[in-house]
Amino acid sequence: MSRAFLFPGQGSQAVGMGKDLAEAFATARELFQEVDDALSQKLSTLMFEGPEADLTLTENAQPALMAASLAVVRVAQKDFGVDLAAKGAFAAGHSLGEYSALCAMGALSVADTARLLKLRGQSMQKAVPVGTGAMAALLGAELELAQQVVAEAAQGEILGCANDNGGGQVVISGQKSAVERAIEVSKTRGVKRGMLLPVSAPFHCAMMQPAADAMAEALATVAMTAPKLPVVSNVTARGESNPDDIKKLLVQQVTGLVRWREGVQWLKAQGVAQVVELGSGKVLAGLVKRIDKEIEPLSINTPAELEAWAKAL
Repeated sequence: MSRAFLFPGQGSQAVGMGKDLAEAFATARELFQEVDDALSQKLSTLMFEGPEADLTLTENAQPALMAASLAVVRVAQKDFGVDLAAKGAFAAGHSLGEYSALCAMGALSVADTARLLKLRGQSMQKAVPVGTGAMAALLGAELELAQQVVAEAAQGEILGCANDNGGGQVVISGQKSAVERAIEVSKTRGVKRGMLLPVSAPFHCAMMQPAADAMAEALATVAMTAPKLPVVSNVTARGESNPDDIKKLLVQQVTGLVRWREGVQWLKAQGVAQVVELGSGKVLAGLVKRIDKEIEPLSINTPAELEAWAKAL
């Protein structure tokens, strides 16, 4: 069976993430220590104990979600003997999850990935003064309809589609007044519901250009090798393996549309019949189910889930 590994993005974080793995496996504890050391921060304590408000901060949530995913990967490899590269055909991640995917596939070291995501979170937060940007989910809208809403509501302000999540869910992002106008416009365009999202900055739009510049500078100094499996880019919605191309795409990803729906459809076209979400939550498995009901979605996060999955392989 052709299989792809998925890595969650922001919004999947939760207090307690990774704690049961750390309690059950020395491998997981070592991984969390590696991330803590790289950041000179007790991120693992924040993950296990909270407070939630601090964990949700972009600069913490991004490396924390990567750490939770990589703990699952390391335990799968070391404690259960699962060679991901031998058991899968592709990897993919949603937004910051693309970094987790690259790290899991050996393209980036854990320490470099942690530091890149910390910087990415800080840069995204700093790019826009709090309260000037916003994001909203348009439910019951496909990409074309969302683009029409954006075109009508922008009125010269920054506004764009940020995430094409599939299954009739598109997230828009930009200046707060433009996003609020888009919610009103969406009511007249047959969108089921437009709702503001509780985010601290307008991700994946042109307002994030300062963060893209910061990531370009940081990525230029980081060693990256070809991933063991092609990693689906959020920008191109297809598997990528060339490190130079991947670095450029990671920069574009900061301001660009996350083409998740198209990425999943591309995986299906390559013959992928099962996706395995590794890390916190089950968001991506749920999205895949809505995009294509023929693909089998799994979410692996707990020691019990890991053991059952490894035995079934």
